[in-house]
Amino acid sequence: MNYTNLLSIVRDVHNAALRGTAKVVNQLHVLRNWTVGLLIVEFEQNGEDRAAYGEGVLKTLSADLASKGLMGLGLSNLKNCRTFYRLYPQIGQTASGQFGDILAELGKSQTPSGLLAAHSPERPASSLATLSSGNEPPALPAEVLLRLSWSQFVEFIRLDDPWKRLFYENECLKGGWTVSELQRQIGSLLYERTGLSTDKQAVLAHAQQQAAESPCTIAEIIRDPYVLEFTGLAEKPRYLEKDLESALLDHLQSFLLELGTGFCFEARQRRVTIGNEHDYIDLVFYHRILRCHLLIDLKTRAFQHGDAGQMNFYLNFWKAEMMADGDQPPVGLILCTDRKQARVNYATAGMDQLLFVSRYLILLPSPEALQQLIERDTALWQQNQPTAE
Repeated sequence: MNYTNLLSIVRDVHNAALRGTAKVVNQLHVLRNWTVGLLIVEFEQNGEDRAAYGEGVLKTLSADLASKGLMGLGLSNLKNCRTFYRLYPQIGQTASGQFGDILAELGKSQTPSGLLAAHSPERPASSLATLSSGNEPPALPAEVLLRLSWSQFVEFIRLDDPWKRLFYENECLKGGWTVSELQRQIGSLLYERTGLSTDKQAVLAHAQQQAAESPCTIAEIIRDPYVLEFTGLAEKPRYLEKDLESALLDHLQSFLLELGTGFCFEARQRRVTIGNEHDYIDLVFYHRILRCHLLIDLKTRAFQHGDAGQMNFYLNFWKAEMMADGDQPPVGLILCTDRKQARVNYATAGMDQLLFVSRYLILLPSPEALQQLIERDTALWQQNQPTAE
């Protein structure tokens, strides 16, 4: 062995140790949060003094934990822990093995697994290759789920549809996606586009290729969500983000009905020119009762804070250049596939505008239409995995 070999081997050992440490820390983080969720549910249902805390228990708990130096368990994360526990009961056995002794010392008459049986609906865990034909998909086993990070679980628990959740769990595991790539694929409606495409494998392959190439590192009127089942999307081999935008813009009559009464269509891709620079407002409507324009900016992804600034720019331009006598100030609506309310609040705070952010939904084929794809894809992925240590 020469010195170059020594240096290389020591570096490889160090990096392997770091990867192993990160894996252990990640698993303990996930198990801790699952157990915290269990304890919250147990207290809310059976706590002797729960009535004294009422709805504010999580707010009080987060503040008290912070005062004791326990960081990372703020109000929003405690809510996530509670949801996580309810959605992933199969993690209970592993969590019980890790923290059962601590709970016993606290005088619990039940182990986490016992509490799980008492408070959680049963959902059978299965191998990746086995999916039932029922409406509720089975759960991936805990040993597979624990390869995922807490940040990824936070994205999963925001998905209401269990089939969609399973779809992204599978694709994330198969492709080794980072959190940012997972967020990008959810925001670009990969699940919906896959369901609408005739060549589903091509859509998934394209998404995995994108992941591999990405660096790791007026309120009564405006309703939320918008259900765009009227788009009548035709079958295509592959659906990309631009296809969804075109489908919405091509069905203006149905879109007007979805918006509500009083809206009149005025323009599509309305150009805004300042100097030599051009921008385009996706849709412009006029409300004949309120006597104001509605400017719509369509995003085929999740809301980003820069979207608010862009819409604010459109609204200021419209007030200065386009308003007629008798018009009220324009209203801006950003339509996106998903939104995080806190991000919306911060992005729009201080703006002297009528600006709304809503999400839209697309009617998909029934969950069963994707089941065969998920079953085949997960089985193939499982076959290529090394045996668990």
